[in-house]
Amino acid sequence: MAGPDRWQEFLANLVSLLPAGTAAVRVDGPGQLRRLVAGKLAAAVRAAGLPVTVSDGPSSGRPGGPGGRDWDAVIWVRSERGGHTRQGDGEQTATIVADLHDPDWPVIRHVASPLASGGRWYVAETRAFFAPRAATWDSRFGDDMPAYAAAIAAARLAPGAVVLDIGAGTGRALPPLRQAVGPDGTVIAIDLTPEMLRHARTVGRAGYAALVVADARRLPFAAAAADAVFAAGLINHLPDPEAGLRQLARVTRPGGQLVLFHPTGRAALAARHGRTLDPGEPLAAGPLQRLTSATGWRLTAYDDGEQRFLAIATRQLGGPARP
Repeated sequence: MAGPDRWQEFLANLVSLLPAGTAAVRVDGPGQLRRLVAGKLAAAVRAAGLPVTVSDGPSSGRPGGPGGRDWDAVIWVRSERGGHTRQGDGEQTATIVADLHDPDWPVIRHVASPLASGGRWYVAETRAFFAPRAATWDSRFGDDMPAYAAAIAAARLAPGAVVLDIGAGTGRALPPLRQAVGPDGTVIAIDLTPEMLRHARTVGRAGYAALVVADARRLPFAAAAADAVFAAGLINHLPDPEAGLRQLARVTRPGGQLVLFHPTGRAALAARHGRTLDPGEPLAAGPLQRLTSATGWRLTAYDDGEQRFLAIATRQLGGPARP
């Protein structure tokens, strides 16, 4: 897809996420590319005939849009080339976060509730972000594979188990998952982005698992089909983490395991992305305890150190399982 087509899709998805009716939208962020986004978005809402006012730049220390109204949506534009810079709380409090590290390839990266729950944006924007990165993903993060193996060893998956690797990416977890469940077990890798699984096949990881293109929010498996679910870096990418955890619970048998993992701890990851650690994000200890309890899981282990994030939960007997 060429740059202009990506802009067209990006703007269409952005417009679809804006609040219904008359709305005031502010586009903010470091650098100058926020002006580009604001101008193109203003043109898109005019073309759509929507009663939306788009303003560019910071709020000058006061809340409220034109006429002193509250902003109905704030769009934060990540626009620094060559890495992340510390950007304060603007990104964390924004309604929508857009990534313009490549100005020819804008991508929506985060949408706050309740705007995130509907619309077509999630599949298209997720694929737009990950597809161009698939071929180089292992060269950037391949040294994380020992951390994957250690996390899977800590989970103590049973030989012969059926394990779903959801958000599998290029399949870095597949060799240790296969080793854990043995030749009589079943490993299925699920990812939303075909290019990610295509790269997994290219580097030979299809021999460890079946590869399935599917949305983690609508898994194509029967209830209680799996003995365990492994999810690396998945939950914070989902627009509705609670609904996502319910879906993972639906496909896991009572007594089965959920393994949430990232090869970097939350604090180190936040520092890498130039933001402060958010105690209210889904993987923080308190919120995750509440989310797992509400969605049919019992949190049994929580390790958020510098070197990794690892949380393990057990599927409750008779707990909530509806997606």
